[in-house]
Amino acid sequence: MARSDPTSRGDHVNNAIIEQLQRDGRMAYSTIAKAVGLSEAAVRQRVQKLVDNGVMQIVAVTDPMQVGFARQAMIGISATGDIEAIAAKLAMIDEVDYIVVTAGSIDLLVEVVVEDDQHLLSLVNGSIRTIDGITRTETFLYLKLVKQTYNWGAR
Repeated sequence: MARSDPTSRGDHVNNAIIEQLQRDGRMAYSTIAKAVGLSEAAVRQRVQKLVDNGVMQIVAVTDPMQVGFARQAMIGISATGDIEAIAAKLAMIDEVDYIVVTAGSIDLLVEVVVEDDQHLLSLVNGSIRTIDGITRTETFLYLKLVKQTYNWGAR
């Protein structure tokens, strides 16, 4: 009988490891091992494989307001031509932290984090709208972040 891939979505041990790391990304492998019933070495190996295979990342998530970025916005973009090429150009802009190609009345959703409204205006007018193929933008300013979670990876 073939062994299942330990990075597969349905692997309950991996899900348990991911849940532990979502609680505390700095949790010691020995602590995770006790919680999921594996050896420390096995947890270390599984975490490394999950990272290497792109299943998860272990990163520090900051609050933009606390590090000097007072404005966040989602920008809806309508475009013509090669949407993936436009998305690649948008990805090169430092202030852009999220891009998704959509199916609907807009072609792309782009989240940006900037210092203030002047920075946002400069970004939209001078960087985003100048990309060939972009025909329309609609900016949605974030007034309040109500919920932001990353726990869907372990459901």
